[in-house]
Amino acid sequence: MVGLTSAAGLLGFLSEPDLSLRVFALKRLDANVDLLWTEIAASIGQIEALSEDTEFPERELASLLAAKVYYHLQEYNESMQFALGAGKLFDLEQGGEFEETIISKCVDTYIALSALQRHTTPANASNQPPSQLTTAFPHNSEGVASTSASLASPITPFSQSTLPSKSLLSRQDTPSTWDPSLPKNGTAVAASSQGFPLVLDITVKKNLQAIVERLFEKCFREGRYRQVIGIAIEAKNLSVLRRAIQRASDDEKKESRGRSDNTHTRAEELVEYVLEICMGVVQERGLRSDILSLVLDLLNEIPTPDYFAIAKCVVYLDQHSLASKMLRQLVNKPDSRSLATAYQICFDLYDNGSQEFLSKVADDLPKPPAVDRHHPQTDASGAATRESDEDAKETDSLLPTHSSSGDPAASATIPREKITDKQQKVYFLIRSILRGAQSVAVHREFLVRNNRTDISILNKVRDSVEARNSIFHSAVTFCNAFMNVGTTNDQFIRQNLEWLGKAVNWSKFSATAALGVIHKGNVGQGQKLLEPYLPRDAVAAGSVYSQGGSLYALGLIYANQGTDSAPLVISYLKEKFVKSTEEVIQHGGALGLGVCGMASGSDEIYEGLRKVLETDSAISGEAVGLSMGLVMLGTGNIKVLEDMIQYAHDTQHEKIVRGLAIGMALIMYSRQEAADELINGMLDDPDPVLRYGGILTLAMAYCGTGSNKAVRKLLHVAVSDVSDDVRRIAVMSLGFILFRKPSSVPRMVELLSESYNPHVRYGAAMALGISCAGTGLDEAIDLLEPMLKDPTDFVRQGALIALALILIQQNEAMNPKVTSVRKTFQRTISDRHEDAMAKFGCALALGIIDAGGRNCTIGLQTQTGNLNMAGIVGMAVFTQYWYWFPFTHFLSLSFTPTSIIGLDHDLDIPAFKYHSATRPSLFDYPPEQEAKTDEAPEKVATAVLSTTAQAKRRAQKKERLQRPGSMDVDPTPTTPKMTGASLGDTEEDIQVAREAGKDEKPDEKEDNLAAESSKKKAEKEKVGYDMDNMSRVLPAQLKFISFPEGRYTPVKKPTGGVILLVDSQPNEAKTLLELKSKAPEKAAATESPQDGIDAAYRERQQNTERSGAADAVGVLTAIDEDVEGGEEAQLPKDFEYFSDGAIDED
Repeated sequence: MVGLTSAAGLLGFLSEPDLSLRVFALKRLDANVDLLWTEIAASIGQIEALSEDTEFPERELASLLAAKVYYHLQEYNESMQFALGAGKLFDLEQGGEFEETIISKCVDTYIALSALQRHTTPANASNQPPSQLTTAFPHNSEGVASTSASLASPITPFSQSTLPSKSLLSRQDTPSTWDPSLPKNGTAVAASSQGFPLVLDITVKKNLQAIVERLFEKCFREGRYRQVIGIAIEAKNLSVLRRAIQRASDDEKKESRGRSDNTHTRAEELVEYVLEICMGVVQERGLRSDILSLVLDLLNEIPTPDYFAIAKCVVYLDQHSLASKMLRQLVNKPDSRSLATAYQICFDLYDNGSQEFLSKVADDLPKPPAVDRHHPQTDASGAATRESDEDAKETDSLLPTHSSSGDPAASATIPREKITDKQQKVYFLIRSILRGAQSVAVHREFLVRNNRTDISILNKVRDSVEARNSIFHSAVTFCNAFMNVGTTNDQFIRQNLEWLGKAVNWSKFSATAALGVIHKGNVGQGQKLLEPYLPRDAVAAGSVYSQGGSLYALGLIYANQGTDSAPLVISYLKEKFVKSTEEVIQHGGALGLGVCGMASGSDEIYEGLRKVLETDSAISGEAVGLSMGLVMLGTGNIKVLEDMIQYAHDTQHEKIVRGLAIGMALIMYSRQEAADELINGMLDDPDPVLRYGGILTLAMAYCGTGSNKAVRKLLHVAVSDVSDDVRRIAVMSLGFILFRKPSSVPRMVELLSESYNPHVRYGAAMALGISCAGTGLDEAIDLLEPMLKDPTDFVRQGALIALALILIQQNEAMNPKVTSVRKTFQRTISDRHEDAMAKFGCALALGIIDAGGRNCTIGLQTQTGNLNMAGIVGMAVFTQYWYWFPFTHFLSLSFTPTSIIGLDHDLDIPAFKYHSATRPSLFDYPPEQEAKTDEAPEKVATAVLSTTAQAKRRAQKKERLQRPGSMDVDPTPTTPKMTGASLGDTEEDIQVAREAGKDEKPDEKEDNLAAESSKKKAEKEKVGYDMDNMSRVLPAQLKFISFPEGRYTPVKKPTGGVILLVDSQPNEAKTLLELKSKAPEKAAATESPQDGIDAAYRERQQNTERSGAADAVGVLTAIDEDVEGGEEAQLPKDFEYFSDGAIDED
């Protein structure tokens, strides 16, 4: 049949009164609409009238035709509305371009309507607006106080003039404003792609719901459950999310009926997928909490739930009662796998939870009377610990009746639980894990066992800088501390006491605090080593700088584990801090208290800090403000924030304001939308220091979320604020927001790295270092290498530090640029004409790139993928070294050991092997630097004239002839020396090397020979090798690690860190690894820290074999001559003068 060339005749039939003619015309037009739509568009009004005529039998056909016409006109909103009115005539199965476009538009509209409905009707308390600060902030230019709306609004010049794309990552976080005056009670409004409201009547809404339901059913039939889950999460529709997971479980039950291996793996995989999206993609805190609560509910319905997924959820939701109940349930099971699972969950909880959360979990566990007498436990408010619930059974529900962690019903006192002796031992070990004692011990053993510190690099840094300069002395101190963090190796201090003696004032403070970094986690021996430095109750002896630094060091040793595992240390630090009148000691005590009591939420510690803050001392006030934030880390305590804001406006000391600003940022850690009001209030403040704190608050509140509104705000401030400090921190904060997506940062800061403002360039360098730490990302290195030649010294400093952060634990096989970067570090530190700031950054870089004996990386995420609270806080405070060098030590909190440490059900370290499916050289340690001796300058050969040479030859010949019996002897030929690289090479290889090195410099020849030898070595290596327990395993190596079948099998997929093993032969003797670190000595229960200090002073005179810390006591505790109030040197005696005349008289 010949196709239609014109629609004029058919369009005329639409006006005929005959029904059959109109239906015939509609059918023919629908069949040829793709060719004739230009003519049909002129009569679109008649077609719309037919679609709205309730008496017309083919109104659905008219709607379909109108939808296709509007589709060709690119009016997709109208096309979707008429397509929805077509009913079943709109075929989802056809799969044409028109159908796919309309389906996509339907899904977008469904998502917008559903998300808007959730926004206007909060489902639970997590969606309620956060508590409001009562402290008044300065008003903005429009005369109104700052609100969270200003943060969410588009920012010029980075505004979005069109609707964001369909991706959840790029969609506006906050929906459009709710207006109840709109049609259908406000529930039928969504934003169209053109930006104007789209009003849907109730019939179209029902048809939209029907289309989406048909689409969901189609996905269920084809097994595409993840598509439904993605739409449900983006639409914020939890009922659809629950239905998708339950449908997958039901379908799998039907398919597996009659089979014995009914494991419900499909539902568990979907739960893992939901968790991955929830923690990595969803940006709204309230929605994330609701999804995690739903996941917990679903996991509770599975007979054998994924306990590790539950543990990840309960930490984020802060449901300590659920965590303790899950542990009791696992302990009550008789099999060894359940016990190992309980231990593994405890290790994961310690890695991801705060001190306050872990303390509550431990309080909820059963406690035998003996434990109650000797180890009384209290919660954060000081109340007595509660008794545990009754025996948990496998059939019990994991979720409590009231899911809120603050529900009084969940923490009510209940009868004591009866436990066996075996369970008492298990609960004792669980508490030790939750306190961090086990994790700290095994990680210290790993660092001591595998320490690969290159002492020659430290010696090179020491010899290349002038120790009399305090900035250079501090640089060497930080380099040594970072290289040996956690290794307890203070050999460099013991060998360089004369250099150490050149430290004065705050350099001495930093040098003493470095002992805490080196002995970080050495809770058994660290305090004993520091006792000679600590202040005594008697007459103050020694330098106040060493005493303040020792309190700081004590806090670093017990970092993030003080309130529960070492209450005596907390009480000692608090006592010395409150009683001391010296500002330096108060400064060190405040820092030690903050680090040790991090995230404890202790009101008692806060009150002690606040009293010292009110003395208005600039030196101690800065540390106090920071420590307030550390103690209240992530709590969002409104009362504390109000006090800090008020004092920041009252004080005249900039150092105090800066410390308080940083502290407020830490209090809002990971609070997201709850911090918006504080952020806007601080950003609108005329004081640039408070605006600086507002940007840091934004970075901490949205760290790791990738929030678009946070990024837009930072970019706007980075190019608009009048303060260089604020612009620098704004660019730097991009690294904290986007460190989970490091590949996106180089593209974002590429233009900023070329800014005319050196502060912006420095911020771009540090943003790259923070976000790409440990990745070895080539794009980031390409941006940083030109910055090494920047004309501004502190920009070069930032580039050096950032390169070290990126290339930490990288070798030449993983990134070939690491060799050239290391040579750049060596050249910079040796250059006598280099600026002091750049040399300081280079010294830090050399310590960072080899941190922890080359066994640590920068960990802003935990091994399980959650945010590493201590690591993020440590990095944030480290960046404040710009203002105060002692803050540099905080970077030690970000160093994470990279290992796999297998423990059995007794928490012993068995000797076994696991397999790595790579070449050994791929993840091997970088080679140590060869110590080159200084060569003397070569003498220039003296020119010899030809006449002189002839005269010498004649004289020699004449002399030989005069000697009787002489004869001519040929001179002995000289044998050319063989270089180390050429030994064992064939003649062909030697000839090739000679030809290739004719025009090369000596350094280039050495590099080429080393590259050729490494290439030959790689060719000879076999793929796959076995590794011993407690070996270094890099994060990039984990995917190649497997556990061969044998006696020990892991309870979960290896993620690095501590892995619990199930022993298949528990009754046979086991071989354990020999520990190299010293076992902690148990002090007497009645001995106080002050008694130990006095004993240490007495023991100093009798000690013959001491560590570096002990050897340095006399050097670091000496009082500086220029210290006010210090001991004055004795005046010389009067000279007795005798004249010659007096002698004669005698």
